[in-house]
Amino acid sequence: MNTDVRKLLEDVKDGKLSVDDALLALKKKPFEDIGFAKIDLHRGLRQGAAEVIYGAGKTPEQIIGIIDTMKANGVDTILITRLSKEAADAVSKVHELDYREKARAAIVGTIPAPSGIGKIVVATGGTSDIPVAEEAAVTAQFHGNEVVRLYDVGVAGLHRLMAHLDDLMSATVVIAIAGMEGALASVIGGLVDCPVIAVPTSVGYGASFNGISALLSMLNSCASGVSVVNIDNGFGAGYLAGMINHIKSGEDR
Repeated sequence: MNTDVRKLLEDVKDGKLSVDDALLALKKKPFEDIGFAKIDLHRGLRQGAAEVIYGAGKTPEQIIGIIDTMKANGVDTILITRLSKEAADAVSKVHELDYREKARAAIVGTIPAPSGIGKIVVATGGTSDIPVAEEAAVTAQFHGNEVVRLYDVGVAGLHRLMAHLDDLMSATVVIAIAGMEGALASVIGGLVDCPVIAVPTSVGYGASFNGISALLSMLNSCASGVSVVNIDNGFGAGYLAGMINHIKSGEDR
C-alpha cells in the first residue's frame, strides 16, 4: 500500500481526519508541477511503486528539487538511477544518500525487507557487464526482492555457469546480462523453468555494434521463456523481475 494512502487511513482511524477530507486528499491532482519537472505523485497508487528518478541529464539542483517534492508528499524511499559520483556528492549535501557507485544508483531512505515469493538471480557473461548487472540488482532489491549475484559465468567457460545450477534452478526469475554475442541468455533459458530476462550490453569489439549484436541474438533466442529489454537497461530488467517475483498463484489472489 502506498505510504501516503496508509497515512490517510491511519489519520481517519485515529479521528484526525474525516472520511470526506481523506477522499478530497486522494482526488487532488495526481502530479505536482515544479517547473522543470512534473512529479507523478499517484504512481504508487497505480503501479505499487513510486516514481524513480533518472539522474542522467539532470542537474544536482533539479534532483534535489524532485526529492524535496516527493518527500513532502509522503514518499520517503526514493531510487535514483544513472547518477554520477559528482552529482551524488552534490545531492548528498542536502539529502542523505546511499550511493552505489558500481550501479551508478543512489537510494534515499531504507531499502525494504524482501517481500517477493522467491529469489532473483542476476548473472553476467563477464566482469565488464557488472555495472549493468548492479543497476538491475539494486533496482530489484529496492523493490523488495532477494537477489543472488552470479558474475563472470559466460559461455566462454561454461563450467563456471554449471557450477551454480542450484542457484539457477531455484530462482523465480533470472536476469541474464551479456555483451559480445549475447549467448548467455539462451543457455540459461535452456536450463531453468522460470522466466529469463535478457539484457544485452554494449560490451564487445567492433562487430558487436555497441550491443546491437547481443540484442539481436537475444531476440532470436531458441530457448522458451526468454524476454529481452533494451541495451544496457539494467533498471528495466530489475524492475520487471521484481514484478514477476511478486505475482502470487491464482488461489492466493
